[in-house]
Amino acid sequence: MKYKSDIEIAQTAKPSPIVEIAKSMDIEPEDLELYGRYKAKLSYDLVEKTKGQQDGKLILVTAITPTAAGEGKTTVSVGLADALHSLNKKTMVALREPSLGPVFGIKGGAAGGGYAQVIPMEDINLHFTGDLHAIGAANNLLAAMIDNHIHQGNTLKIDTRKITWKRCVDMNDRQLRSIVCGLGGRTSGVPREDGFDITVASEIMAILCLAADLGDLKRRLGNIVIGYSIDDEPIMAKDLGAEGAMTALLKDAIKPNLVQTLEKTPALVHGGPFANIAHGCNSIMATKLALKLSDYVVTEAGFGADLGAEKFFDIKCRIGDLKPSAVVIVATIRALKNHGGVKKKDLSEENLEAVKEGMPNLLKHIENIKDRFGLPAVVAINKFPTDTDKEIELVQKGCEKLGIDAIMTDVWGQGGSGGIELAKRVLELTEMDNSSFKYIYDEDLPIDKKIEAVAKKVYGADGVEFTLAARREIRRLSKNGFANLPVCMAKTQYSLSDDPKKLGRPQGFKITVRSVKVSSGAGFIVVLTGDVMTMPGLPKAPSAQNIDVDSDGRITGLF
Repeated sequence: MKYKSDIEIAQTAKPSPIVEIAKSMDIEPEDLELYGRYKAKLSYDLVEKTKGQQDGKLILVTAITPTAAGEGKTTVSVGLADALHSLNKKTMVALREPSLGPVFGIKGGAAGGGYAQVIPMEDINLHFTGDLHAIGAANNLLAAMIDNHIHQGNTLKIDTRKITWKRCVDMNDRQLRSIVCGLGGRTSGVPREDGFDITVASEIMAILCLAADLGDLKRRLGNIVIGYSIDDEPIMAKDLGAEGAMTALLKDAIKPNLVQTLEKTPALVHGGPFANIAHGCNSIMATKLALKLSDYVVTEAGFGADLGAEKFFDIKCRIGDLKPSAVVIVATIRALKNHGGVKKKDLSEENLEAVKEGMPNLLKHIENIKDRFGLPAVVAINKFPTDTDKEIELVQKGCEKLGIDAIMTDVWGQGGSGGIELAKRVLELTEMDNSSFKYIYDEDLPIDKKIEAVAKKVYGADGVEFTLAARREIRRLSKNGFANLPVCMAKTQYSLSDDPKKLGRPQGFKITVRSVKVSSGAGFIVVLTGDVMTMPGLPKAPSAQNIDVDSDGRITGLF
């Protein structure tokens, strides 16, 4: 049987005009800023108009530790929202915007898949409404102003060896990780070492996603620490007078984007930080607006529950004063077999022993959600044609021992109708008591103790080893008054440890913290562990080689 590709399914869809989708959510035309017929930004006025309305219930979708076999977290998020919508529940899905890096690299887009997608899929996965371009421009404006200040006399006494602010580009480009800039003589700036992050790892992206409104955005941009003076004092963007111009570049980007699913469920797609090197959640503005406009909001957090979900709870919920009602943990039989030691080429064969060996990974994520964060949860087994009844039963029985249901879903192949059973269970969970929800650490803990709390409680590590450089920076951040901020762990997504080769549920390991830096505008401290990079590289055969456009402007090869 030949399956249609994601893009073929999306291109044959018949979306409703976005004004009709908005009308279904009681959004008036004057609160829409149209980007063609099928995309719109929502106005600041709408945010103000809805502030007094009651909030709906928030449902988080997370997953087991990802593998090359794929888990389909976004697909399940979209399919669950469609299923709730088909049950006549006023529902919205709130997702992140894709980065061009993975789109042209190896991972793919972030619009879902099969018959559970947000559309227009090509636009969302490419330029969309220009938000990521605006973020990159604001980031690089600040970088330019730093170097210009140094070139023009450096009255702030910026130490060029202690500049922490990097330039960015929304593309996987390992060549730009470490560069030397300012070459070419006196008129070309001051030579120094520099580097690039991918745009989604920029602090500007985090700020956009965590800002409460335009005023808060400007305040946070001004509080960015760009580096240190020769006297080792932190220097901020507001010291350079950069925050006003940066806000001007982002004044439209901060407005949430309204689109729709294949089944016409309203979707807010806004912001796109990675969860392995950033906090991995869509914007607080989009999530809060969705909660005002609907009774049920389905949102996702990137990668496994050790990364995206932990940051969703400890950073986004803390900053945004949010409390989820239920959590869905996505798993696949294929991924569990991969965690059990089976290679990708052999995942289609039944292997009960491998499923059993891989189950501890899923059980650890369940334990984190249920016991560490204190929230009701359900496991969604994302169906693949090669799954066998015995394998499914093994997973379900393993989850039952922890008091958790594991429900087979087929939203990729059937859309919302393939997620009805999951949706009904989620509705039951949202009626349960979520008052036991808690964070992993208290804000007043020292920085190193917060890091240890995440490593031990969430990852299952025996402890943390800090390099001398990391210890030194922790002391400097504490001295400068940043010790009360939450921590944003940058760690490989492929393991609960900081070693991507340690699959399943590793035991007897420690997390190595090689460096830390403050993102004071975003309001957290970034903790770099293991060998994680903030600028990915392209694979040997990047997806870009398969993407093309015909003479009618029709895109092919985009998943």
